Amino acid sequence: MWALLSLAIGSFGIGMTEFVVMGLLPNVAHELLPSAWATNPDDAIAQAGWLISLYALGVVVGAPTIAGSVARFPRHRVMLVLALALTVFTTFTVLAPTFETVALSRFLAGLPHGAYFGIGALVAADLLGPGKRAQGVAFVLTGLTVANVVGVPLGTLLGQNVGWRAAFLVVAGVFALATLAIAITVPHHAGQPGRRLRDELRVFRVGQVWFALGTGAIGFGGFFAMYSYIAPMVTELAGSPEWAVSIVLVIVGLGMTSGNLVGGRLADRDLRFWLLAGLAALGVASALLALTAAWLPTLVLFAFAVAFAGSALSPSIQTRLMDVAGDNQSIAAALNHSSLNIGNSLGAFLGGAAIAAGLGFAAPAWVGAALAVAGLVIALISFRMERVPALAVAR
Repeated sequence: MWALLSLAIGSFGIGMTEFVVMGLLPNVAHELLPSAWATNPDDAIAQAGWLISLYALGVVVGAPTIAGSVARFPRHRVMLVLALALTVFTTFTVLAPTFETVALSRFLAGLPHGAYFGIGALVAADLLGPGKRAQGVAFVLTGLTVANVVGVPLGTLLGQNVGWRAAFLVVAGVFALATLAIAITVPHHAGQPGRRLRDELRVFRVGQVWFALGTGAIGFGGFFAMYSYIAPMVTELAGSPEWAVSIVLVIVGLGMTSGNLVGGRLADRDLRFWLLAGLAALGVASALLALTAAWLPTLVLFAFAVAFAGSALSPSIQTRLMDVAGDNQSIAAALNHSSLNIGNSLGAFLGGAAIAAGLGFAAPAWVGAALAVAGLVIALISFRMERVPALAVAR
């Protein structure tokens, strides 16, 4: 249990470093882009938003390359190095003097993200043993979801009142604690001696891996379509004051945390059924949110439901990838986080495009419903194709 907690501390730090910057973009823009801020604050904030995109790009690039390259090394040592890298790169963010160097630091900080979660999921699944693999995956992911309930709101408040660098200094401290805890508590966990990056890249030859990645990127994109635009839904659509946004975000974070824990248990019982049920529930909750978001109580209720259903999918998708990857476990487990960050970008982009097209602030929820249905279709095709060879043999 202590080893799992150590891994979860690192994922808590990752949740903070990924999302806290969203609430601090005006502070970052004011300090690092003074000329642009003086001319047009909105443009300066938009430019500061590149820091979010660069972090996501780091995740997409780093997950397969790092996880594939280190597959042969003992996993407990890999986790220690990844936690140390997160500490160093976040400290770089705190000390970086210019926007360009901060941007570089955010890209670098994103590189270990996917490998940390992917290899950490393998370690956690092994620690809990057969029959509880998804629960082990969910426990590690719990740190990220709890960060959205506690770490991100408090980090945002600290950054707004003390300075945005103070928030990242706290994150660096969390990563330093995780590094120490992993060194002390995570037991020896063998890698796959002899594995090389070119061996791990063979995972892309497995058709079911592509289906699993597509399910995550498109289906889970439905959650991010809502999450990216929850603030204008609250203020513009429901007509609530700005302070209500923080409360709604905490409730969404609670939905993510509870959904992740429940999803881990359900996936261990029947992964296929609950993966399909989760995608269907995400689609229905998103549609209900779109229909009722003009009233704050129903907005809160269905935003919670979207967060619950979306996060309940994470352990299922992660475990599904581990099931279909064969010997390519390290890179497959990490690729899940590349796909989820693609889903992040896709959901945010399509939701924003719908708003820009004049469809209103409820439109991202409709986009989320459509993406969830598309993910459900991909998953159904994947499971159907798996059954076909067995039927052919039976005949």
